[in-house]
Amino acid sequence: MKTWFITGTSTGFGRHWSEAALERGDRVVATARSLDAIADYAERFGDAVLPLQLDVTDRDGVFHAIEQARARFGVLDVVVNNAGYGHFGMVEELTERELREQMETNFFGAVWVTQAVLPIFRNQGRGHLIQVTSEGGVRTFPGIGAYHASKWALEGLAETLWQEVERFGIHVTNLEPGPYQTDWLDRGSRHSAPIAEYDAIRASGSWDVGDARATRAAILELVDAPKPPHRLFFGKSFPAVEAIYHDRLDTWRDWQDLSLRSFGSHTEA
Repeated sequence: MKTWFITGTSTGFGRHWSEAALERGDRVVATARSLDAIADYAERFGDAVLPLQLDVTDRDGVFHAIEQARARFGVLDVVVNNAGYGHFGMVEELTERELREQMETNFFGAVWVTQAVLPIFRNQGRGHLIQVTSEGGVRTFPGIGAYHASKWALEGLAETLWQEVERFGIHVTNLEPGPYQTDWLDRGSRHSAPIAEYDAIRASGSWDVGDARATRAAILELVDAPKPPHRLFFGKSFPAVEAIYHDRLDTWRDWQDLSLRSFGSHTEA
């Protein structure tokens, strides 16, 4: 039996993963901005679930929720930073408020949960922290630059984190889902006021989406792995990302002579 703490459990991945864990007999602290959205959890799963109202941008509220979870179940085995949304807008279209709100939820919200749970994990000598960053944390598309900024920031933080905490028995995974059939576009996204000159770029995007239910078994396999990966795609992102990384390596290699000359006269090739 594992005890989970999952943010953003009212819909989408958060609901699928909460149900997968509960249905197999695990315990889950399920959080959402509105308790009404997760009221059915207690009716279906009884004492195995602790529904909590939580806005991850409220740092004090996050620490209080983690303490409530520890007080209820005694331990925490898996913490999933899933809460977040996508903001659609070309970089020129973004307002300061829109960009800051995107970072507050997707990045800072995950940081507060991470900081709140680390002392518990360290004292236990174990724990698995899953940062849901999306394939948008390693590649980009036009029109969602604010979203990418928040996810790339979280990727960088998590890569630093696992170097700091693995000695304590803590695993950290950047989980990078591609597009899936969730309500992310309809309910989980916001939009900037459009500038007409970008309309042609805006109309050019299309995605091949996966079945979100298929991630239920996958998330359980991930948390049950004795040595989980630092990074994992959910979906079919790898070929496109592989090509992007090959291009980056080729570019760095092509310009390596200039890179070394910029270091100074004592540089050796």
